[in-house]
Amino acid sequence: MKGLAGALLLAVAGTLAQAAQLDLRVELDPATRRFSAVADVTPASKDFRFLLHESLEITSASAGGKTVKPSSGPNDGGVRAWRLPLPSGADRVRITYSGTLPALNRGLDHRGVLRGLPPMTSAEGSFLPAGGAWYPSPASLFSYRIEVAVPDGQRAVAPGKLAAESSAGGGAYRATFEFDQPADGIDLMAGPWAVREKVMPRPGAEPLRLRTYFTPELDAAPGLADGYLDDTRRYLERYSEQIGAYPFAGFSVVAGPLPTGFGMPTLTYLGADVIRLPFIRATSLGHEVLHNWWGNGVYVDYAKGNWSEGLTTFMADYAYKEQESAEAAREMRLGWLRDFAAVPTGEHTALGDFRSRTHGAAAAVGYGKSAMVFVMLRDTIGEEAFGKGIRAFWDKYRFRRAGWSELRGAFEEASGRRLGEFFDQWLNRAGGPALAITDARMTENGKRLQLSMEQAGPAYAMRVPIELVYKDSTELRWVDVSRQREQVNLDTASVPAGVRVDPDLRLWRVLERDQLPPILRQWYIARAPRLAIASEPKDVRESAALLAQRLFETPPRIVPLDSLNGGTPLMLMGLHADIDAALARAGLPPRPPALAGKGSAQVWTVARDGAPLAIVSADSAEAIRALLRPLPHYGAQSWIAFDGSRAIGRGVWPAPGKLVKVMP
Repeated sequence: MKGLAGALLLAVAGTLAQAAQLDLRVELDPATRRFSAVADVTPASKDFRFLLHESLEITSASAGGKTVKPSSGPNDGGVRAWRLPLPSGADRVRITYSGTLPALNRGLDHRGVLRGLPPMTSAEGSFLPAGGAWYPSPASLFSYRIEVAVPDGQRAVAPGKLAAESSAGGGAYRATFEFDQPADGIDLMAGPWAVREKVMPRPGAEPLRLRTYFTPELDAAPGLADGYLDDTRRYLERYSEQIGAYPFAGFSVVAGPLPTGFGMPTLTYLGADVIRLPFIRATSLGHEVLHNWWGNGVYVDYAKGNWSEGLTTFMADYAYKEQESAEAAREMRLGWLRDFAAVPTGEHTALGDFRSRTHGAAAAVGYGKSAMVFVMLRDTIGEEAFGKGIRAFWDKYRFRRAGWSELRGAFEEASGRRLGEFFDQWLNRAGGPALAITDARMTENGKRLQLSMEQAGPAYAMRVPIELVYKDSTELRWVDVSRQREQVNLDTASVPAGVRVDPDLRLWRVLERDQLPPILRQWYIARAPRLAIASEPKDVRESAALLAQRLFETPPRIVPLDSLNGGTPLMLMGLHADIDAALARAGLPPRPPALAGKGSAQVWTVARDGAPLAIVSADSAEAIRALLRPLPHYGAQSWIAFDGSRAIGRGVWPAPGKLVKVMP
């Protein structure tokens, strides 16, 4: 994912000027958390206004050889606003400032990281995010040069070209990074890393420097660092061919102590705990590499909505599933639609209002719906025009801000079609259409199929795939609909037994009830969840409460075991025998046979009328605690079996779509 640096970038006064520049010299001692810096700033405005974190104090400022005195406002949410008017004839100011930064907060979970961070440091790792107000930003977009010094044993990295690097035994490590293009912020990271490097040749261009900044333990894992470097090269080659030449001088994979997954220009900052997981290299790494085109190459105009996450999901995560198989791609589309269905109707928001992922409901729209819009757009204009539009968008808006309207313009030019209605309905309406075939019958002596179709609520204009199901085969037809109720006629050579709307799930829509088996995200994002604990031992109850805290976005209400029926979404946790007994007393379905005896813990959902029910069953309190890190990431599943923290089986309960019988 693109880090929140762009979405949370603290605005500064003034309009963009090409000369806006920042030269920064930083000394950071993670062990003592001391930070000091000298900033030479060429701001976009003579009335220079900027923000600094409350832990930082300005010790001196000068411009044009004269001392100037900055003024500051009150502390507001951990930052202070500063003002420094430049004297006549001066266009550059030097600011010296320092302080003791906040300690790294190791208690943050993945949701806490997404909500924005202050600059934090420790010997274990330091992260100074672009939105953390640790430097005086000269404009909304600016170029920069940063020289960083950290003690021996530490390494530092920032987005940009590595211009210089030195390390003397027993002395400080120094590195200089240059970013000549207009950037929207600076992230700075440091840690006790071992660095590996490979050079990637490019025809007719400067070779790329590929690096891993791994902890000694990760670096020692056989083949891990080399695997990341080789996969990075593969992704860079893939997207350079699809979109345009990679716009930077290198790419690094940086291991951090927090559960992060941030994409920044020239690097990705990933939690050290997940770097070993094989699916990270297969999916997440490519997603973050692609953000160097979308989000870090073409900047998101957040005032007009965030298109970057959806386009990156479509061209990375979803494209990998398409490459795997048509079935795998359909499963991902089904996951998006089920995530959408798990969001309460009152929580639906328009895609055009999405800015960043702060909770599951926002992710269902900003990632799932947005990616599905690109699936539908490609189906509408064709693959050739879609690819042409992608390349045109990149060529025109590289290192510029762009919104949905600019993206639409590129696809309109590439396809020669007006797409205003398409983008307007999918961006500006919350929710999605509910589409159904209400009647299917043959006319004209069995040669024409007449379908009565209905949309609930305001009608969408859509190209709808219709499956004709015969005794031994199927046939797919596409029809155009634009009204709440309309009839569609299809010529057929023979009489189909039945018809099914959108069988491959290529439309963003409200799924029919029989396509909606319960998935765990329904509990994670529930607004009034309940928790029942079936076991009495103190360590089990404490482990269950801690797991619930990690899973639910809203704190759950603890209820007794006689509350398993009725009410709001309920999760039942406990030891195997106690779970089986509680389900039997409540007259609820027993443990699924396919899960019985598998691993140390089993998690499953129950499809029933009334309140949704999910169960976490384990053989010990330790087995429940082992789910703290992995289980939040399995919201799209109906069931999972765990051996410790490792998922050994997972799936979604089958739910075929409705087949409408064709009447003679």
